[in-house]
Amino acid sequence: MPQTSLESSLSRRERQIMDILFAAGRASGQEIQRRLPDAPSYSTVRTILKVLERKGFVKHTEESLRYVYEPVVARSAAQDSALRRVLHTFFSGSAQQAVAALLDPKAFRLSREELDELSALIERAKKESQ
Repeated sequence: MPQTSLESSLSRRERQIMDILFAAGRASGQEIQRRLPDAPSYSTVRTILKVLERKGFVKHTEESLRYVYEPVVARSAAQDSALRRVLHTFFSGSAQQAVAALLDPKAFRLSREELDELSALIERAKKESQ
């Protein structure tokens, strides 16, 4: 696994490709190109995939005369990175503001069970921070 975080070492387009690979599990360059917003040329996608491979984020196997790519880094690393980006972009880095937004009944409808589970997570976090 790479020494740097996904967030700091990937461009916007590289993150988009990683998101596609995490969702799909594995995909060819053409499949990735079709799923990209404002899709670049196929050669651009292949170049970015080579960069991601050199950085240690993806690997490829050859299947029926095509390369199939899959992520090498853990999905949890990508989730952490994506969450940090959302916190930074929309909530000035504040987890408290993000949680408050999630709890806003005008924005989301959480069931009583989901609220109880969140409450239990908060209590556990309080205990662990002591």
